[in-house]
Amino acid sequence: MSSPPGRQDQVIGFGGDRRFELLVNAVTDYAIYLLDINGYVASWNRGAQRFKGYTADEIIGQHFSVFYTPEDRATGLPATALRTAAEEGKFEQEGWRVRKDGTRFWTSVVIDPVLDVDGQLIGYAKITRDITDKREAALALRQSEQRFRMLVQGVRDYAIYMLDPEGLVSNWNAGASLIKGYTADEVVGTHFSRFYTEEDRAAGEPARALQTALTKGKYETESWRLRKDGTRFRASVLIDPIYNDDGSLVGFAKVTRDLTERWKAQQEVQATREALAQAQKMEAVGRLTGGVAHDFNNLLTVIRASADLLARPDLGEEKRQRYIQAISETAERAAQLTGQLLAFARRQPLKPEKFEIAGRLHGMGQIIRTTLGSPVAVEYVVETDVGAVDADPNQFETAILNMVINARDAMPTGGTLRIGAKQVDAVPALRRHAAVRGSFVAVWVEDNGTGIDEDTLSRIFEPFFTTKEINKGTGLGLSQVYGFAKQSGGDIAVESTVGQGSRFTLYLPRCDGFEQATNMVTAAPEVAAVRRSVLLVEDNEAVGGFARSLLEELGQQVTWATGGEEALRILDERRGAFDLVFSDVVMPGINGIDMAQEVRRRWPDLPVVLTSGYSHVLAEEGSHGFDLLQKPYTVDGLLGVLHGKVPEMK
Repeated sequence: MSSPPGRQDQVIGFGGDRRFELLVNAVTDYAIYLLDINGYVASWNRGAQRFKGYTADEIIGQHFSVFYTPEDRATGLPATALRTAAEEGKFEQEGWRVRKDGTRFWTSVVIDPVLDVDGQLIGYAKITRDITDKREAALALRQSEQRFRMLVQGVRDYAIYMLDPEGLVSNWNAGASLIKGYTADEVVGTHFSRFYTEEDRAAGEPARALQTALTKGKYETESWRLRKDGTRFRASVLIDPIYNDDGSLVGFAKVTRDLTERWKAQQEVQATREALAQAQKMEAVGRLTGGVAHDFNNLLTVIRASADLLARPDLGEEKRQRYIQAISETAERAAQLTGQLLAFARRQPLKPEKFEIAGRLHGMGQIIRTTLGSPVAVEYVVETDVGAVDADPNQFETAILNMVINARDAMPTGGTLRIGAKQVDAVPALRRHAAVRGSFVAVWVEDNGTGIDEDTLSRIFEPFFTTKEINKGTGLGLSQVYGFAKQSGGDIAVESTVGQGSRFTLYLPRCDGFEQATNMVTAAPEVAAVRRSVLLVEDNEAVGGFARSLLEELGQQVTWATGGEEALRILDERRGAFDLVFSDVVMPGINGIDMAQEVRRRWPDLPVVLTSGYSHVLAEEGSHGFDLLQKPYTVDGLLGVLHGKVPEMK
């Protein structure tokens, strides 16, 4: 290209300063060059050559607009740049420029005016940097952030939003609006504690949540939260702290999901399970009712006849002692049968405890025979030293009875039932379960009934599966046995041959160091010559009168209150007058446990002993640390109460 006329007179240079020229030429990351007053290139460094592609010989004398895109030249951007630099002292911009080979690159451009010593404009200094990579990275970041924002905003099943370090909401997604009912304008800038229930705010739960997220790296919970309209919803909540690259806290990421429908479904399923389990249990109780009534009538016959004979004036001393013994032994058998029936019918789960298998199985003999009826003979093959287990004794009895009932139904015309127990070293692997190793007690129930076919055998432990007619069974009996075995750390196996019978074996982990425990009151070896003042609390007139007579017969001074309120009033009026409170549990108004707790609060040194045959309060809550004498109690039992020999209720 030829230079325009007069250009040589206006070219500016480095003024012969060789050191400055060397410095500028050494810079390769920036294009640093001079333009004359009309915009023609007057100098060119190596940085300019490196990323624009022109040598100094090729470009010096050419107009700098050659670096601009055609569209920028069309809009007059080169002239605007020089005019802005001259008028405002600087022109700065980012934009596309063109290399010698026609390719484009993104640049950061600064143009400064160059003035002579008199302040006259003689040209321009132009610095250009190739920031294409930086721009692409920024674009990629913006696109990534945009995609992330679209992703977060597109999620409607989760509330996803940010909190600042103080807990103020800083952004809000569509899912949060849908779940909580607030728009972004309504909630951004407010504290996130507004979503918590009043009781959670009073307990400081919002602050605890953030502190937990900071100290443990995460806060996760499931609880109730509030919507804008004040309604509650069940929420799964996750809070994570967010840190900068330098480790400083930026805020918190909060994710909330509405679990209300799932929670309601779970509650309904749980309620249904409990109802079905109770129905199955009560169905078994119903089966027992006829047999139990028959057995109780037999027991009452012995007691009634013995009492009638004792009333005869001509009865000899030997016969009198015999009938008294008969009444005592029969009452004990009746108490055992009642206790087993109540334990079996309890609705609530009970805590595991150590018990000896052989004694428990033999102790169930009466209720098992009642369940089976006369057509079925019972044989016991129980090793006396089989050992003890740590399990729920009531669920154990329920499991045994369920297996017994299943065996009975398999022998509709009668047969033989064998109940056995022995110690084994391992549980064999079942078809669907891995082997369990260790010392176990194997308890089996074996019948010689109809047996079980292969198809039925594969489903026998499934809940609600039954081969019985409608209204003849719930299909929960054997599933209860299976669940009890698994929850106790054991297993259950079944062997069966069609036409020959079945054998169910329950495996429970054997425990060592067992000592036979008892909740029965033990009689004092000798009756001390002590007279105590006893406040008897009993609402039943017959039982109260009998208990007062017994205590007075034992030399005690007795005051009888017919209810908890009356007992508290007497204690308040006659402070310090009593050595012992002996109270029933089930009474109208305030029950025995509530009364005992009030006595403990007001007169902590006054002993209280409770007595009951069965109470839902005791079954659900326990005795709250008070001594308990089980009904029916004996004279020896009362002597134990008077001598402080009552063990704590377990």
